[in-house]
Amino acid sequence: MRPLPLSTFGERYGLNDRQLDQLDAVLNALAVDDRAPTTVRDPEEAVDVHLADSLVGLEVDRLRSARRIVDIGTGAGFPGLPLAVALPTSEMSLVESQSKKCQFLRRAVAGAGVDNARIVESRVEEWSEGLGHNDAVMARALAPQPVVLEYAAPLLERGGVLVDWRGRRDAVQEAEAADAAEQLGMRRLEIRHTEPYEGARDHHLHVFEKVAETPARFPRRAGVARKRPLGG
Repeated sequence: MRPLPLSTFGERYGLNDRQLDQLDAVLNALAVDDRAPTTVRDPEEAVDVHLADSLVGLEVDRLRSARRIVDIGTGAGFPGLPLAVALPTSEMSLVESQSKKCQFLRRAVAGAGVDNARIVESRVEEWSEGLGHNDAVMARALAPQPVVLEYAAPLLERGGVLVDWRGRRDAVQEAEAADAAEQLGMRRLEIRHTEPYEGARDHHLHVFEKVAETPARFPRRAGVARKRPLGG
């Protein structure tokens, strides 16, 4: 299986030459920065695993049209950094609690010239500035879905969406997530099967909408969502 060339993203998502150069700079940051917080650093692998898998979020219309987007637990910057490149009129907040990861993110954002991305060094439960102000929240490989829902719901304005990157579907976990969503004022809109690159299997985007105000007791204090997840 050959990795996707960057030009494919231009054809698939309408990205221009400057945006493709910015994505190339992101790949370069992974390759040359020995503090990049990911095991996938080789450009030929990262173009699929990181860039293609992130940009597939553009297939969700509600995400593509969002203006204030948050990537929670962004790690090395995925999916938020490539999507900030693809959506230059959006405001992208990359939320990450670990200082060393934030240092890498600052270098990567500056090196790629991604002016619409800002780094938020905070636990998501403690980021009071973000409460209720965002059109979309994203998460990839962050936590069990009830936990992700609890992180996301307080950050969304009513009518906003959560897009959660997931692998193989699991009926029990999806039922637990649906129960947690109901407690948080959220409801599932769709589970979209995706194929971000050739040979990708069991890739899904779970999309939830905030349909009611999240109860005032959320977010619970840092760490509680993981220790006592909703929906179980």
